[in-house]
Amino acid sequence: MFLFISLNVFGQDKAEIFGKITDNSNKPVELVNISIFGYSGGTTTGKDGNYKISVPARKELILIVSFVGYESQQFKINLAPGSKKELNIFLKVSTTELPDFEVKDNFIRTTNLTRIDPKIATAIPTISGGVEDLIKTLPGVSSSNELSSQYSVRGGNYDENLVYVNGIEIYRPFLIRSGQQEGLSFINSDLVSSILFSAGGFEAKYGDKMSSVLDIQYKKPTSFAGSVSLSLLGAQAHIEGATDNHRLSYLVGFRQKSNQYILKGLETKGDYKPSFTDIQTLINFDIIERWEISFLGNYARNSYKLIPQSRETDFGTIQEAYRLKIYYDGQEIDRFETFLGALSATFVPKKDINIKFIASAYQTFESETFDIQGQYWLGKLETDFGNEEFGDVIEAQGVGTYLTHARNYLDATVFNVEHKGILSKSNKFLQWGIKYQHEIIYDKLNEWELIDSAGFTIPNPPGLVGNPNPTHPDLDLFGVVRTDINISSNRYTGFIQNTWDFLGKNKRFSVTAGIRGNYWDFNKQFLFSPRATVSYKPNWKKDIVLRFSAGYYYQQPFYRELRDFAGNINYDIKAQKSIHFVAGGDWNFMAWSRPFKFVTEVYYKYLDDLIPYEIDNLRIRYYAQNNSHGYAVGLDMRVNGEFVKGIESWASLSIMQTMEDIEDDFYYDYYNAEGEVIIPGYTFDVVAVDSIRQEPGFIPRPTDQRVNFSLFFQDFLPKFPTYKMYLKLIFGSSLPFGPPNSEKYKHTLRIPPYRRVDIGFSKQVIGEKTRFSPKNPLRYLKSLWVSLEVFNLLQVSNTISYLWVKDVNNRMYAIPNYLTPRQLNVRLLVAF
Repeated sequence: MFLFISLNVFGQDKAEIFGKITDNSNKPVELVNISIFGYSGGTTTGKDGNYKISVPARKELILIVSFVGYESQQFKINLAPGSKKELNIFLKVSTTELPDFEVKDNFIRTTNLTRIDPKIATAIPTISGGVEDLIKTLPGVSSSNELSSQYSVRGGNYDENLVYVNGIEIYRPFLIRSGQQEGLSFINSDLVSSILFSAGGFEAKYGDKMSSVLDIQYKKPTSFAGSVSLSLLGAQAHIEGATDNHRLSYLVGFRQKSNQYILKGLETKGDYKPSFTDIQTLINFDIIERWEISFLGNYARNSYKLIPQSRETDFGTIQEAYRLKIYYDGQEIDRFETFLGALSATFVPKKDINIKFIASAYQTFESETFDIQGQYWLGKLETDFGNEEFGDVIEAQGVGTYLTHARNYLDATVFNVEHKGILSKSNKFLQWGIKYQHEIIYDKLNEWELIDSAGFTIPNPPGLVGNPNPTHPDLDLFGVVRTDINISSNRYTGFIQNTWDFLGKNKRFSVTAGIRGNYWDFNKQFLFSPRATVSYKPNWKKDIVLRFSAGYYYQQPFYRELRDFAGNINYDIKAQKSIHFVAGGDWNFMAWSRPFKFVTEVYYKYLDDLIPYEIDNLRIRYYAQNNSHGYAVGLDMRVNGEFVKGIESWASLSIMQTMEDIEDDFYYDYYNAEGEVIIPGYTFDVVAVDSIRQEPGFIPRPTDQRVNFSLFFQDFLPKFPTYKMYLKLIFGSSLPFGPPNSEKYKHTLRIPPYRRVDIGFSKQVIGEKTRFSPKNPLRYLKSLWVSLEVFNLLQVSNTISYLWVKDVNNRMYAIPNYLTPRQLNVRLLVAF
């Protein structure tokens, strides 16, 4: 298969250049850009590395070949009319900075994938992680927590996103409940060579989740290089290289992170001791001419210790403001340790056939232990600006104590054996795969909360009238979860898909269709997922591509979905279902004599057999019942290009609504003799004489964030290009929430909008033009950058969740848990 765009040259004799482009391992390189200097249009290589381009005859021309991460090459040509010239090209890996942004990416335009320059991931100002922070700026993606690398896509939750590294599926931790605990994500931005992302309507070759796919490829080095990065948040380093004959290449990355400096800015004061470490390696070895083996390994240890001391939070409105003070005793100790190893073998019997075998194992050991007592005082503040006591507590609203306890342990092991294949013939591109997965999960949880909101224990203190045993009172514990579960299961999946390319003069029609099948022996459910994408490039003056995708996306439970709030397992659980309909397109255009691209998609997702859930910070708690159906509908838009000449920036806007209808949820409104709805604590006459059954119908899902806007912008000083600026802006409208232990239809309150601006300023101290004496050790450095980063530039107090307390009248107050304030970070980045 090859991809073709004809040159817009009319009234001239033509000639043709064709050939194949390969890398140092003699493997075909896809999506290489081929163009003629001074002429519009061009072409790109297909999956097999082949290309063909029509050029003017009888002219001295310069053929330009370029691809991200490789050196650009130029060839002088002058062909006779009607002649054909074969030109096979070998790409050399670039030893300098990556080339400037290139808008045209013709193969990606036929899919729902977005390609991102991995170079940006190492420059963006971020607390959590480079690659994921870039993903958060794309349309359809939302995140309201800068401490976490997790994100939701088009109304889905964190568990609905696929992440692959070199074709290996990556899993997120099970017991994580806050961004403070999370630590390092799997993806190491120093090792990345390619980033592809789809927010929906993705192909059958990707897995069985309902929302999105992030496809990461790590580098395959051809020469020695490395980097070191130091900052107030930790350090990371990597080295890469290859043998002289390029048969063996290696890539090793190390990261150490401690966000203690960041956490000290939170309202909860105490002794924070986070430590997050990981090491990764990728080794490739060409055994013989047509066989290559590869090993991807990872070890990560994330530990988090907190001895809280106190907290003070002001909340409310200008007319009615309150202050909460809490003094703590106890501590929290969490540990998350993961191992991953993946061995793959690739066989290329012919130039148009690629066969791959993969065996991988993933193991995680997680523990979450804490005993924390909080004694709180709630007071009302003086809000009169003219009063001397303005801002002071003038009235006590309540006192209380709560005690939280957890001894949670989870061990999980996942084994995979997989086969994938590719067959490329003419205008067809066939892909297939089968996979067997074995899972072993051991889960032992013991957690509860005790609340004493008025100086006595709720609800049965000693001596209370009606207590059956006053000497040994019953304690009513909240949030009780006790489990001791060992589950072993097997999954079988497979897919087949084909791409048909139909080329014509100045137009192109492409169809990708496939089907997935999966079977899980835990629930004995066998599922088929047909998926298809159609793209069409019409013969218009404007460079526009139109796309439509549709498909079934079944998501079998992994483990969290099986367990309800009390820790019970539902053995009759079924897969959740999402049917995607996505229509959109993109437009390549020029503005200010610079390239730009506008992408838009409108989508509708029908959701069925949903498992309702609640989100508290990062913790997702499922109801473990397939008793809901719903929908997600929205519009995504993105414009990216050279707002500043030579460097890429973009802006994204998303409008979305997601709702669900839970089966058999209803309540009664009770009325007194006056016809008033009885509201406990507010209505004087509470004697009910009538009632009406109410059915809530469709209610907002926990991820119903109606508007998202994000901006990533780069700039530099024209006269001093070694001074650069990176800005990231995110706005997300409010999310629904409700009181604890309440029905979901009562979750109609809204968290304030998430607003955040991060900015970074960088100075290149050493670059390509820097010259050193032969004996100066700095001569080995390719670049040295010094950066100053300002997190939360506008000092916005964003809310991630709420702490609920009661006053003496049993009235509940939602106390906002704020995220990080404005903070600074200094970073040093060295490449050699």
